[in-house]
Amino acid sequence: MTDEDTILIGEGVVLDSGAASVPLRMLSGLIDLTVSVLVLVAAYAMLENVLAGVNDAWARALSILVMVAVLVIAPILVETLTRGRSLGRWAVGLRIVRDDGGPVSVRHAAARALVGVFEVYMTLGMLAVTVSALGSRGKRIGDYLAGTYAMRTRGARRALPPLTMPPALAAWALTADITRLPDGLALTARMFLGRAGTMHAPSRARIGTQLSTRFATHVAPLPPAGTHPEDFLAAVLVARRDREHAVEAARMSRAARDAARLTALPYGIPDVD
Repeated sequence: MTDEDTILIGEGVVLDSGAASVPLRMLSGLIDLTVSVLVLVAAYAMLENVLAGVNDAWARALSILVMVAVLVIAPILVETLTRGRSLGRWAVGLRIVRDDGGPVSVRHAAARALVGVFEVYMTLGMLAVTVSALGSRGKRIGDYLAGTYAMRTRGARRALPPLTMPPALAAWALTADITRLPDGLALTARMFLGRAGTMHAPSRARIGTQLSTRFATHVAPLPPAGTHPEDFLAAVLVARRDREHAVEAARMSRAARDAARLTALPYGIPDVD
């Protein structure tokens, strides 16, 4: 057994999470950096006449506003709307995802962009490269703060088969109290279940037992006695997935109702085509 990011099975094979290598991240970052600089230069060129016609204070304010828009706001919007992509990542086949493999939100993108101003632009990328080379999954400082990493979308391993709820644990999972699992632990269990069929039997049993023991500290009550460790892992992951999906569906439904209420006319006033 290794850490929460990977599993080293008995055959010495590492089950990884599809994290991008540092050279791929450097290449995608260089492309994005070049695009940002070109956009910044073009923006200043178009504003040259405007800046020449205002006083120094307004000129500095407009210059800072343009820089913030290009280096911070634009990356946040692009990363959020494309679900972790950018021009550089699209070119080399990468995507930014959460530590548990889920899509990033505006909060993750904002943290990465704000920290990126310092570790990418102000240090010419040297700090980001150094941290990525020394850390796990090729993460830079912004990834550690946001809880994200760069995942390969091309050349990565094939998608894992979907998990299903073990029938014998369906009733138990409905009432079980499942606290938040560490992202690395949940990902490790997911990778293990997806590749358990190809593992050596003793290694499979040992790793399954170790993971189920760690899962047990986040679940109450425990499943019925005699439950197979792999069934226990699958039940917890499926229940966790379904509950998060239900919460997100309810949130989207409330947002749709609120939007409809805001756009509707006051009571008693007929609508018109």
